[in-house]
Amino acid sequence: MITGAVKNKVDQIWTNIWAGGITNPLTVIEQLTYLMFIRSLDVKEIRNEKMEVLTGMKVPHIFPSSPVGQAMRWSYFKNKDADEIFHIVSTFVFPAIKSMKYGQLPDFDSSGKMIPIADRKGDEDSPDTAFSKFMADAAFLIPTAQMLEQIITGMEDLYTNDLENKDMQGDLYEYMLGKLQTSGRNGQFRTPKHIRDMMVALIQPAPEDTVCDPACGTAGFLISSAEYVRSHYGEQMTREEWDHFEGPMFTGFDMDHTMLRISAMNLMLHSITHPDIEYKDSLSKQNEIKDAFTVCLANPPFKGSINAESINDDLKAVTNTKKTELLFLALFLRMLKKGGRCACIVPDGVLFGSSKAHKAIRKELVENHQLRAVISMPSGVFKPYAGVSTAILVFTKTGAGGTEKVWFYDMKADGFSLDDKRNPVKENDIPDIIERFHHMEKETERKRTEQSFFVPKQEIVDNDYDLSINKYKEIEYVPVKYPPTSEILKELRDLEKEIDQGLDELEKLLVK
Repeated sequence: MITGAVKNKVDQIWTNIWAGGITNPLTVIEQLTYLMFIRSLDVKEIRNEKMEVLTGMKVPHIFPSSPVGQAMRWSYFKNKDADEIFHIVSTFVFPAIKSMKYGQLPDFDSSGKMIPIADRKGDEDSPDTAFSKFMADAAFLIPTAQMLEQIITGMEDLYTNDLENKDMQGDLYEYMLGKLQTSGRNGQFRTPKHIRDMMVALIQPAPEDTVCDPACGTAGFLISSAEYVRSHYGEQMTREEWDHFEGPMFTGFDMDHTMLRISAMNLMLHSITHPDIEYKDSLSKQNEIKDAFTVCLANPPFKGSINAESINDDLKAVTNTKKTELLFLALFLRMLKKGGRCACIVPDGVLFGSSKAHKAIRKELVENHQLRAVISMPSGVFKPYAGVSTAILVFTKTGAGGTEKVWFYDMKADGFSLDDKRNPVKENDIPDIIERFHHMEKETERKRTEQSFFVPKQEIVDNDYDLSINKYKEIEYVPVKYPPTSEILKELRDLEKEIDQGLDELEKLLVK
């Protein structure tokens, strides 16, 4: 758990960077990500060296043994003066991590020219970290030696005195990501952690699952899934399950290299060292993945449409549209294995849109798969990013129907104020949502006037597959009894007399 003291230290680092002229929050996080990665390489190297001493076995090294190679280590340059730190990081370390190969950094000759790492036969699929894969177009933007020294000093203080384990490192990164205050491209914005955690708790991923977010952004859903698995299964997981957890269990796609770097670092800080994080347009013809995952969790982009010619034909066969929010639903169904579960966020328009494409995807979910739940969320959940009204759809891919009735829940509070400030409040429906979802047998008798209720499939069919909660929710009107008009007039006359008496007394005081 990140404490107030740690937040203050992070905020100070952030302030120093802003004061130096870097004001885009995404750029700040990206630059800090590089430095965190540089430090993590040295931490791993120290661990390798200790293992080598203890076992006597030769362990592959990350840093070259040359003077320049050893000077690139965080533990070497962190205490140097500002100009020397800046020279080492900008001239050697940053170019080296951009050219990292086979888990090893390149060396430099006496003139400072990089010596490329030779290709190795049989190492075409070497396990480089996911983060280093996306460093090719990275740019080192910290402008001055003094700023770099301040950042490194602040980070070292954090790691040495406050961050005791990888869980806390992940919490730190989550806190930094929380500072993103601007929407990304195509309507993307970060999903609040408590909403992600709720969706994961509804799906309940297990160690044997394979989890995918085809619009992963900062990998929040993958992180929340990892945290759930570790907290619920960690003590009894086998070595094979931990190997699965460290990489193959988690897959994410995005079309922004910055997001891919950030998501890879985020996963690495949560002990997921080899996730399948790829640059991919998930809706395009280049994505042919089918029947591959047991869990999909996502908050896909809502805004705009894409080029019709680039859309995969399989998706258009389900819902012939250019709207990304509809195409992603078709994509989840295609990428899931039979029996696979999905929880995804959709804009309200998906629930009641009257176009042919809107109706087609809703019909597909209800008729050919098992639509389990529609959770309507208040419009303030995504503030300050956006005020759009959204809902969570929970469904299972069956390919053979299975929807008998759909559970609706009207979420009114999520534990935070629904204005731009999003301050913590007492009202919170999330624990109730999770409790009711996993005890559906208690929901059958609920009335339509309550916060949650079932709607039979046939009623949904009869309403053109409309999934908006207001279509089925009943409002209970309580009659209000008013006193007779004569009684109200008498009260008004009495009040008028009291006012006149008060004015008379005030006037007497003024005369005196």
